[in-house]
Amino acid sequence: MRRTLSQRIGRRGILAMLVLLCIGGVVPSAFAGPPLLCHPFDIGSARSLPWSTGDWFAGKADYDLSHLVADTESILTPSTPVIVRMETLRRAAIYASHDPKIAQRLYLTTNDRVRSVAAASGRKTDPLTLFDAGYLTETFREIGRLVRSQELGAAMHAAAIGEMVKNADGYALVQQSLALRSNDPSIELASALIAASSPDRRGQYAAHAGKARAGANQDALLGRNLDHIAN
Repeated sequence: MRRTLSQRIGRRGILAMLVLLCIGGVVPSAFAGPPLLCHPFDIGSARSLPWSTGDWFAGKADYDLSHLVADTESILTPSTPVIVRMETLRRAAIYASHDPKIAQRLYLTTNDRVRSVAAASGRKTDPLTLFDAGYLTETFREIGRLVRSQELGAAMHAAAIGEMVKNADGYALVQQSLALRSNDPSIELASALIAASSPDRRGQYAAHAGKARAGANQDALLGRNLDHIAN
């Protein structure tokens, strides 16, 4: 059966919570709202998950959520730039927030890819799948904070997603990826955003942000997205 966002319980509540968080800045940081969720990345014409033009918080109303895991996995290829991965995972997390079971499938698949891709390539670890797993973990953690909402159905979904990543350390996975990618400045940008989102990581924010800015002159896509970090 085709399953659309409009059929999801709590869809309106989830979107309302995202709007309130991103406007009101419920998560204290240098940003207006959760930095991994509220601010779309400029990816130009690069392929990503379908999205509504001009809406940072709402995907396509007729998008079939049963395709989300496969669609996300098909986009996150070895040649996909880090910034495009960040925007794809942002969209995927927002779509998945409407159904905790799909969120769990996405989370498990993304983590399983760390092992399967490395094994297929003969490497011990794969930096980009490490990055994907870590970045999704921290994006889901931001969704978990939506339990502050008064919308019961939406809050239950958010709580389930937050519980799923409660004991995971996405920042550590992203740092492993960074070490394997020779301090990739786009991963420095991602690390800065995660640090800004996490009360216990705020001390690392400035160093990551500075390295992202320093590398932007070598990466046009990164340069177009430096406004995600505070001056």
